[in-house]
Amino acid sequence: MLVALLALFILPSLASGAHDLPIGVVGDPAATAPVETALDAAAPGAFAVEAFGTADDLAQAVRERDVVGGLVVTADGLEAVVASAGSTAISGSLTAAATAVGQATGLPVTVSDVVPLPADDPTGIGVGGLAFPLVFGGIVPVVAFRKVFPRSDGWKLAGLVTFAAVGGTVVAAVLQLWFGSVEGVFWPVAGAMALGVAALAVPLAGLQQAFGAKGFTLGAMSMMFLGNPLAGIATTGAWLPPALGALGQALPPGAAGTLVRSAAYFDGAGGLRAALTLVAWVVVGAALHVVGTRRAAARVTAGV
Repeated sequence: MLVALLALFILPSLASGAHDLPIGVVGDPAATAPVETALDAAAPGAFAVEAFGTADDLAQAVRERDVVGGLVVTADGLEAVVASAGSTAISGSLTAAATAVGQATGLPVTVSDVVPLPADDPTGIGVGGLAFPLVFGGIVPVVAFRKVFPRSDGWKLAGLVTFAAVGGTVVAAVLQLWFGSVEGVFWPVAGAMALGVAALAVPLAGLQQAFGAKGFTLGAMSMMFLGNPLAGIATTGAWLPPALGALGQALPPGAAGTLVRSAAYFDGAGGLRAALTLVAWVVVGAALHVVGTRRAAARVTAGV
């Protein structure tokens, strides 16, 4: 068991890194060809290159999260366009690769951060550290409201939804007013966080209602030991190995992290799939809760 837990938490980090990350390249083909060759030599398999017409087009694509960054090749040198708010790991990797390319081609390198992190949280620790609060905030209220409302399923669900809304608001307040991790996007972040907590709590409550303590335990362990290490909140799911990253984004912690980051720094760009994933988890959880409630009522009616 200990070996399995160690593997779940450590192996994804060991295998993480840049894998075919989409970036844009701007410049005359004659000038960009040697740059792309040098980039592939400096970071084999790390980046998938797409051509853009202008530097403005590239910057807009970064803001819309279509690409994670890019390179602008001009007569004056090489400009690395990054978005540290998207992932400091990715922006750092692209910057390092651009520096290596500049050394190989003799081009001076500059760096433009088109979506920077706030000055009060330049490393992104605030949003990057949300994995445990998300999972904890999804598990604990299910246990608590089960004890507070042992025979009132409606009040239990209402309590979970209220907890999610209040919890999302509190987390957004801490991130903006205390940590300085976000600026001017209080309610979008609060809503994203609340949806993330609900997408954890409601399915766990549904599993508990439909399958009892075993259902809740299995669900909670899955979120803690799969959802948590595969969430990729600090680095984004793109930094994980592709299969593990996709699995992590299909689970509530990973989807919630993506949605919060999109709301916090990108005006919601790139967050639609994550939002739909979280809504789907809430719907499935509510359905499980209804099924479990009906089963319990049928047993009472039958005198079991």
